[in-house]
Amino acid sequence: MKPDPRYVADPAQGSRHNRGSAVDVTLVDAEGRELPMPSAFDEFSERSHLAFVDAPGDLLANRETLQKAMRAEGFIPLATEWWHFDAPGWRAFPVMDANPYSEPLFPDSRPKKESP
Repeated sequence: MKPDPRYVADPAQGSRHNRGSAVDVTLVDAEGRELPMPSAFDEFSERSHLAFVDAPGDLLANRETLQKAMRAEGFIPLATEWWHFDAPGWRAFPVMDANPYSEPLFPDSRPKKESP
């Protein structure tokens, strides 16, 4: 099955994320709990689209609050993913496939070496 290009970038072309010029975000309340949105994060369906309106009003209001806040700071939304925002001029950044930290980002997730 071929990935849907509305949600998954062609690795040969690179993505906005591996250019370091995109973020995926949501809203949380004062206690750090995620606020409900019209779809789950990374749910690749019509419910994730900004044009989707068949959801309870509070979910649509949460999505709109996020969109307004990110746009006010200059980020550009992606029409198919309510959580995805691009930096202006993202195309100017080179595609990178490297860990800038030289160490594993999640050291505890390294495979454990078995003792002899």
